[in-house]
Amino acid sequence: MTGKYECGRDERRVLSRRTLVGAIAMGTGAAVAGSRGAMAQAQRGMPQTVVTSPPRDFGPGGAPSTYFWDPDVIFVDPLFRQYVQPNTPIMRLWTGSLWAEGPAWSAQGRYLVWSDIPNNRQLRWLEDNGAVSVFRMPSNNSNGNTFDFQGRQISCEHLTRRVVRYELDGSATVIADSYNGKRLNSPNDVVPHPDGSIWFTDPPYGGQLYECEPDAAGGPSNAAGRLNPRLGQPAGFVGGKRELPTNVYRVDPGGRVDVVVTEDQVPDPNGLCRNPASTSCRCTEERNRPGRR
Repeated sequence: MTGKYECGRDERRVLSRRTLVGAIAMGTGAAVAGSRGAMAQAQRGMPQTVVTSPPRDFGPGGAPSTYFWDPDVIFVDPLFRQYVQPNTPIMRLWTGSLWAEGPAWSAQGRYLVWSDIPNNRQLRWLEDNGAVSVFRMPSNNSNGNTFDFQGRQISCEHLTRRVVRYELDGSATVIADSYNGKRLNSPNDVVPHPDGSIWFTDPPYGGQLYECEPDAAGGPSNAAGRLNPRLGQPAGFVGGKRELPTNVYRVDPGGRVDVVVTEDQVPDPNGLCRNPASTSCRCTEERNRPGRR
């Protein structure tokens, strides 16, 4: 799980001398072009690309891991250099999801959990042996995951349009599923705060068959009513229409839900994180406006 686009090559080709020379020339040209592109990006104040040129092969036939500053680790801010172990390379842990998101590390269990949204499951990688297995299925098309300061997992569920917490005894608690009496869209990412509150984003991406279920006929993601929102859903499932703008919410320890960032401020909020001191929260803007970063 090192990137969204990974490929492996199984074919074997015999290279002639002319083909080999041409390949070397093309590789050199690509490297020069890549270097010039990186310099141009730097001059424009933009970060370098993290896609190696040519694209890196993480398959069995790929090149050995690079030690001492992996070339695919790009520091947008030099401050982050102190947090990276220089002789630790990027490695592929596993591949096989249809659409993987929401990786979260359990410090207590020493495992990594993430969501395979279209396959309606959560997967887990164990540190002790590197094994990957299904952790929770069905997962209600969960997306973002995190662990609170008591070690409990919190997940954003697209299908049920809610945020839930899995208690240490195995039960589940609904953290939020509505605001002012209207159902949430499709909670996407979530972070806990030391004060006991929970912050989450609520973009519209769950309104599709691939990641969840579209709105009922007439809703924004099914305006013409051509999609059947009950396809593939369990018996008794009740769908609904999108009712709310795309906001960022805060749930206080008592359960009250407040809007902290509106759709006008950050259209389609997606990823969410807070700084180590918990004095600020950062949110990625999926549907960015011209001139905004």
